[in-house]
Amino acid sequence: MAKVLTLVERDAREGTVWRSACALLTLARRLGEPIAVLGDTPDEEMVGALSRYGAAEIWCPADADKAARATNTDQAARATDTDLLAALAQRLDPAAILIASTPRGQETAARLAIRLDSGIITDAVDLRPGPGGEAVAVQRCLAGSYLVESTIIRGVPVITVRPEAALPEPHPAEAALHTIAVEPSPQRAPHVVAIPKPRAARPALDHADIVVAGGRGVGSRAAFAVLTDVAEALGAAVAGSHTAAELGWVPPEARVGLTGTTVHPRLYLACGVSGSVRHRAGMQGAKTVIAIGDDPAAPIFKLAELGVVGDARTILPALLAEIRARRPPHDPR
Repeated sequence: MAKVLTLVERDAREGTVWRSACALLTLARRLGEPIAVLGDTPDEEMVGALSRYGAAEIWCPADADKAARATNTDQAARATDTDLLAALAQRLDPAAILIASTPRGQETAARLAIRLDSGIITDAVDLRPGPGGEAVAVQRCLAGSYLVESTIIRGVPVITVRPEAALPEPHPAEAALHTIAVEPSPQRAPHVVAIPKPRAARPALDHADIVVAGGRGVGSRAAFAVLTDVAEALGAAVAGSHTAAELGWVPPEARVGLTGTTVHPRLYLACGVSGSVRHRAGMQGAKTVIAIGDDPAAPIFKLAELGVVGDARTILPALLAEIRARRPPHDPR
């Protein structure tokens, strides 16, 4: 059976793998034998999680601990992932290489496609085998109006998949742990010096199970602070519409939409968001949508399973109080 490489990203907040990595393994099973690839040595918990979702083998660098100490920037980490995947592609001759469509994953995929002289498909929302066993990737286009199916005709297919585009499905296996010697690329990589940002307690927007988003209807920066408190109480990521980002209520990277971040949470709480076409393009993959706003004719209510018509500035404090009242006594949030 053909092997399918999946690059696994670790959740630095919880020390385990991203849920999207388990989704990649689920998709990989459709194309062949799932192979998990990590840039560092997995612990027992990680091996168990990857095995539970079907990883037949787990590969990491032979000098993973040394590489982890040397990899002190995101740029270097991407280069290390590229070197590792390139070495495995040469050794295992995989049917495809799957990478999560995150900023880091997209850059890694681009580097890898150039290194392997292969075709690349980005932002896939589904995968299936073609008539000849080739990987067929499904993408959304024109703000989600159409679905397009594509295949790669040269080299090892490199495909990035939108986080949470697929639901992880357990498929227990006995994963064998392997190591491989990885030689760094002789090409010089740019050295980027940046001031590290403090790590947020909330999950990353493109991986969050719950997203709390605000728009112009929230009313003010002060009211947006209450929305942030609601997100913290729910363990959710904070997002904003295009207008909220323009007003400075959220940073540009927290903007959801056609020109911003695309999310696929289990719950999307839209507060004061009208639901323009460009905003819906970034969140229409949410499993459940709850909308709060004072305009019952707003497009967002057509997507919502539950709509609350009213002033978000009044509803959000009441919602926050109710969440806190129902929180278990030992919950520190």
